[in-house]
Amino acid sequence: MFIKAASIFGSLVVLIALVITLLKTVIGFVGFLAFAIKVIIILVFLAVFAAIGMMIYRSWQDKKRHN
Repeated sequence: MFIKAASIFGSLVVLIALVITLLKTVIGFVGFLAFAIKVIIILVFLAVFAAIGMMIYRSWQDKKRHN
């Protein structure tokens, strides 16, 4: 009887430990995804900023040629 109760209690402890480990892993993965999305947003912003700078430079060069 005692061994059966200990095995049920041990199984519960192992299941709780597995759930906690899974949740820690999921939280870490969500944190990584959040960081990756932030980096992508910053890179897109820099690309748009560079594209606007190129457009301004080209229009300035065209004005310089026509004058």
